[in-house]
Amino acid sequence: MALAPAVAAADLRDDRAAPRSGFAIEVPEALLARARRGEAAAFEQLYRWFERPVFTLALRLCGDRDEASEALQETMLKLLRRVGEYRGSGPFWGWLRQIAINEALQRLRRGRRLDETLPLDGHEFEDGAPPPPAAADAALLQRALLVLPAATRSVLWLYHAEGYTHEEIAELMQRTPSFSKSQLARGTRRLRALLQVEEASHV
Repeated sequence: MALAPAVAAADLRDDRAAPRSGFAIEVPEALLARARRGEAAAFEQLYRWFERPVFTLALRLCGDRDEASEALQETMLKLLRRVGEYRGSGPFWGWLRQIAINEALQRLRRGRRLDETLPLDGHEFEDGAPPPPAAADAALLQRALLVLPAATRSVLWLYHAEGYTHEEIAELMQRTPSFSKSQLARGTRRLRALLQVEEASHV
């Protein structure tokens, strides 16, 4: 199965009632049943459907296309081995997305990149306000996110774009909810400033 990574034009949002994913692909039970039986054609179909969202999510967290590609491959290998574990208790993408996030964070953890955070800045309060309108521009957003430390970027993306709570982020990143809240506050302010600079440079 050849890789053809693509970056989705996804923007950060602060609508806590919004769906937890922009890739709510409906997977027919018949296709899943075929995959559970080990049919190669069924796996290829699932791969084609979910290659883009898995790669995009991994890229947002890892900040590197090569690492995102490797996270994609590992995620799809786990899908191949573990599809029988999915029993339809929730959306299929929610199940696969959890695997993808764990793979991406594991890569960051191995390289000790989750130790990279923004320092204290004297404003320790939760800043849940959305970034400026430039966040709707995928190219501007990607450049700004890459400037941020890996842990800060991961918290921002998981909270704003994926809809995870601080408690869920803390569990995923093996940190505390307070860590997630502080990185969100610092990261949102820093991202807003970076996007405003990007906007000004393109006027």
